[in-house]
Amino acid sequence: MTDTVVVEEAAAGATPQPDQPVHLRPLAGSALVLGTLALSLATFMNVLDTSIANVSLPAIAGDLGVSSSQGTWVITSFGVANAIAVPLTGFVTQRFGAVKVFITSILLFTLFSFLCGQAPSLSVLILFRVLQGASAGPMIPLSQTLLLSSYPQQRSGTALAMWSMTTLVAPITGPLLGGWITDNISWPWIFYINVPVGIICAAITSSIYRERETPTRKLPIDWTGLGLLVIWVGSLQVMLDKGQELDWFGSKVILGLAVTAFIGFVLFLIWELHDDHPVVDLSLFRIPTFTLGTIMLALAYAMFFGSLVLLPLWLQEFVGYTATNAGEVLAWVGLFALALSPFVGRYVHRVDTRWLTTVSFAVFSLVFYMRSRFTLGDTYWQYAMPTLVQGIATALFFIPLLAIVLGGLPPQRIAAASGLSNFARITAGSFGTSIYTTWWVNRAILHHSQLAERIYQGNPVADSTLALAQRLGLGHQQALGLIDGLIQGQAYTIAVDEMFRLSAWAFLGMIVLVWLIKPVRNGAAVDAGGAH
Repeated sequence: MTDTVVVEEAAAGATPQPDQPVHLRPLAGSALVLGTLALSLATFMNVLDTSIANVSLPAIAGDLGVSSSQGTWVITSFGVANAIAVPLTGFVTQRFGAVKVFITSILLFTLFSFLCGQAPSLSVLILFRVLQGASAGPMIPLSQTLLLSSYPQQRSGTALAMWSMTTLVAPITGPLLGGWITDNISWPWIFYINVPVGIICAAITSSIYRERETPTRKLPIDWTGLGLLVIWVGSLQVMLDKGQELDWFGSKVILGLAVTAFIGFVLFLIWELHDDHPVVDLSLFRIPTFTLGTIMLALAYAMFFGSLVLLPLWLQEFVGYTATNAGEVLAWVGLFALALSPFVGRYVHRVDTRWLTTVSFAVFSLVFYMRSRFTLGDTYWQYAMPTLVQGIATALFFIPLLAIVLGGLPPQRIAAASGLSNFARITAGSFGTSIYTTWWVNRAILHHSQLAERIYQGNPVADSTLALAQRLGLGHQQALGLIDGLIQGQAYTIAVDEMFRLSAWAFLGMIVLVWLIKPVRNGAAVDAGGAH
């Protein structure tokens, strides 16, 4: 359904049924248009912040005097806090009302965005990113809730299609916008741009939805489960982020974090399975389709998002690309993703979602294989072409996998299932970022050592390179430094190729998981033999 149709329907108006509660009556006219715009823009701003800092990490790390691997905390801290906050959405919504929670979430997100730009050190920036991610938790699910309440039920598909486009465009826009801002203004402005957008969204939402507040009631909150969730997820994330810096399990700190994460996870499982009002409904994992679908979603997103962080880091640090150039390479994913997603959304219920997911994973595998052949001397289009092809995989990735995860569930369990799958996806993205960057550095150190062993006095290549450097006016130590820089570039390139090659094989392997799932179509499980 096109935007023109939506606007025409909005102009025509929708007559609410008098027996409908106010918060469920469809909007009409300019209120519908402005409400849709405000909700979609708030979602766009939220999703944008998951990727806008990716290409800015070298600039942020350099300005704050830390390494690029330490700078990845800017990404992972936001993701973990956001993931932990998502399961709380249902409780705070029923306790305070969807409109109040959504507006408060926007305003807090805006405030912490401003404070991120003001951060004088990495530790302060991470603190505000944690608070920003936590405040953003309810924004996406509540934007869906309020949007669906704004449209007649028969137009809910149109509303969600428009909303989905913002969640697709934002990750594509993020690296491009972040790169341009970093190169032409300064990195704090990747956070400052949220301020006017957030204020406008909050003002419009308040003016349109303040009389459409949802019913509230007091509910017990699972504070013990929430505390255990924060402990095990936080400990595991810090362990992954600090492992390289602290020499992994040679450090008592890392050992302590590992033990804390393990014990916290076990206690969390026991508590949540027996609590009457769990913060996370783990009983959903008794449903095989949900379990396999969530596992695939988490693993695939970990590799997908980890590569979105790793690729621009390598391009900027070793190929010599600017943040803008690196953002352009990543932005090409949008061409096929935007073109194909509407068709996938329209026809996903008419085909066996296993075939769509299989094609997506196969194309992802091809993309990572193409990237595994990168060299320092490749052209711009050799770097960009895999990203262009990745748009096909991206269009076939989220919608079919979500159909698998949520398909066949009773309506009363969909909200909990959506929250849990989103928690798994976002957390996996943060873990994937840490694993990718840490393993990349570890492998690069190993390859640097192996390559350096071949550079010795009497080696014809080494001697000729030294002689050439000295003829160009470099001293002996400067020439050795030049050679070491060349070795380092090759070592990190070999390591990044290894990461991409491993991902290619992992995506191929996950195709096996796809066909262990009983296909779901039109919201109900169908017999495998009848799937088309």
